[in-house]
Amino acid sequence: MMRYLIVLAVMLLPLNAFAFTGDEIMKKSQAVFLYPGKDFKARVMMKLISKAGQERIREMAMLRKNYGEAGGDQRYFIYFFQPADVKDMTFMVYKYPAKDDDRWLFVPAINMVRRIAAQDKSSSFVGSDFTYEDISGRDIEDDAHAIIREEKLGERDCYVITSAPKAGDVDYSHKLSWIDKANFLPLKEEYYAKTGEIHRVFTADEIKDVKGFPTVTKRTMKNLKTGHRTEVGFVKTDYDIGIEDSLFSERYLKQAPRKWIE
Repeated sequence: MMRYLIVLAVMLLPLNAFAFTGDEIMKKSQAVFLYPGKDFKARVMMKLISKAGQERIREMAMLRKNYGEAGGDQRYFIYFFQPADVKDMTFMVYKYPAKDDDRWLFVPAINMVRRIAAQDKSSSFVGSDFTYEDISGRDIEDDAHAIIREEKLGERDCYVITSAPKAGDVDYSHKLSWIDKANFLPLKEEYYAKTGEIHRVFTADEIKDVKGFPTVTKRTMKNLKTGHRTEVGFVKTDYDIGIEDSLFSERYLKQAPRKWIE
């Protein structure tokens, strides 16, 4: 019912009510959130917090390189430092527009590279409240986007966008995004279950300027059904450092080069 009310509200808006379309805003948001710089590196501290307040820490290095313009191909490489049960584990993504991404996970305990199937993209990323797809981002073309209103979130003026999946390949019916009108970063996202309740909530908790790029350096994903949440902090962030193409290979999945992960 909620989804139909949103669609009806959008249909009743006057023509040219907004300066941009929903698609245009989400493309701008994707460009500044997922594609800034030619490449990117950060040390990532991920804190998994249970409903009872128990904490687990995951520490990793994340590297990303763009191939072409914003919205085009990308490659991601993640190396885990701790805890002991995931130490030396690596994760790699080849992201493509308009088709399923390729994802691999190297598990050192069994010395095996495992291909992550496309249908597993909504699965939890190493026990967190983020999915595999959340890490590299969802293709803009996979959803239908529409502006439903403009409003403030705290002190920030935002566009509120509804995004409905065109195919039933995810575990939510639609998503609402609060996009900062000044820099187009997503400040908040609500994922709605197919039963209508809010399932997960993403928030951008801290934004810093890094080499002229507004960067979300602290973010949280909450699962409202389980009460579990994941807090992520990015430190030692940097852009345009000249990451080599050879990093994104099975060879380095099994033996990550210290040059790039330290």
